[in-house]
Amino acid sequence: MQSFYLNKIVYYIGGAIALCFIASYFAPQLYSIASVLLVLLFIAILADVLLVYLKKNGIIATRTTPDRLSIGDENRITLHLFNNYNHPVAVSVIDELPVQFQERSWVRNTTLAGSQGTDIHYFLKPLTRGEYLFHDINVFVTAPLRLVTRRFTINAQKTTKVYPSFIQMRRFQLLAIANRLQEAGVKRSPRLGHSMEFEHIKEYVRGDDYRTINWKATGRKGSIMVNNYTDERSQQVYCIINKGRVMKMPFEGMTLLDYSINAALVLSNISLVKQDKAGLITFAENQDVFLTADKRPGQMNLLLETLYKQETRFLEADYEKLYTVIRNKITSRSLLVLFTNFESMESLQREMPALKRMAHYHLLLVVFFENTAIRELTETSAGDLEEVYIKTIAEKFAFEKRQMVKELQQNGILSILTAPQQLTVNTINKYLELKNRARI
Repeated sequence: MQSFYLNKIVYYIGGAIALCFIASYFAPQLYSIASVLLVLLFIAILADVLLVYLKKNGIIATRTTPDRLSIGDENRITLHLFNNYNHPVAVSVIDELPVQFQERSWVRNTTLAGSQGTDIHYFLKPLTRGEYLFHDINVFVTAPLRLVTRRFTINAQKTTKVYPSFIQMRRFQLLAIANRLQEAGVKRSPRLGHSMEFEHIKEYVRGDDYRTINWKATGRKGSIMVNNYTDERSQQVYCIINKGRVMKMPFEGMTLLDYSINAALVLSNISLVKQDKAGLITFAENQDVFLTADKRPGQMNLLLETLYKQETRFLEADYEKLYTVIRNKITSRSLLVLFTNFESMESLQREMPALKRMAHYHLLLVVFFENTAIRELTETSAGDLEEVYIKTIAEKFAFEKRQMVKELQQNGILSILTAPQQLTVNTINKYLELKNRARI
């Protein structure tokens, strides 16, 4: 679709000419000047119209988007523009973004030389999973005399799905393969003891554990030889995600469920890199998804497609049913990483019997969230009586969160209390710590 617009300068000049005609009533000599100016304006407008309508497709525009977008990350979008005119033009581009972004003032301005093209890059950060529909591209071309603007509406509708943060997953995967996870904030935990999974015999170097000396190989070789062990592999790691109403709580535009899904995706990928088996359980009032832990090549794509579809529900999660599913379907001892949230000690104590039974058969790690808004209140100084009261209540809630960690520890359950933005790093830290301590 194409449209024709007269620019503001035409109205300004036309207004000035109209004033000249009005003034010519009192000064007749101005009438001839106004008439000449009106004819010149008409000729200039006609020339601009001809210049921008010389070609049917004066501007060609296309959009390049990734096959899928990553939630919570900056995703690069590119607009490709090409000027079919033989003369330079000034263009304004309006890309009709998906409604989820609620962007009403997106515009980019540039100048294109004759028969030349350019690319416009910009980034989008989706905060919800689902299907995003990109609409048309509108290009406004201003003629050389700046009197006329022509609009080109290019049909560029495309639906793109927003998935859990696979960009974050790939970044951690590359760092894990290169043994550089420290660059992402993952701590290097000391190795306590060693696993019993033998890898090979090698010559002793300074720093090797002298308890691993292989005396028979040393006698045959004539130099000190030691056994080299590797981390135990093929351990089962299940990410369990609560989809109940407590996970609907928002933080910086994303829900706690979205943060948990992103962390579960990264942790599953890291566990596969470490040669462990990754599985998934989601639950609310009923068990929803159960993916058996495995390390086959297609497991990561299966996890990604499954996590893409998960949504919060508004009912309380049933931990007793979760325990029943775990007891019946997970027969060997596994690491269970439960992503959930507790806002009061009473809510934790209600679920404690089921958590204790899970921890009896498996290594259970409960990951729940620190309320950062409450933490900010506790760190601010109080200026009046009302602020003192608010700060006191906030400190009470923050103290109760810390008490939950102690309550879980006293019952032999591992736990992580973390801010949402630190969830992924803290979870990976704990997983690697458990690997180095040979707990799994």
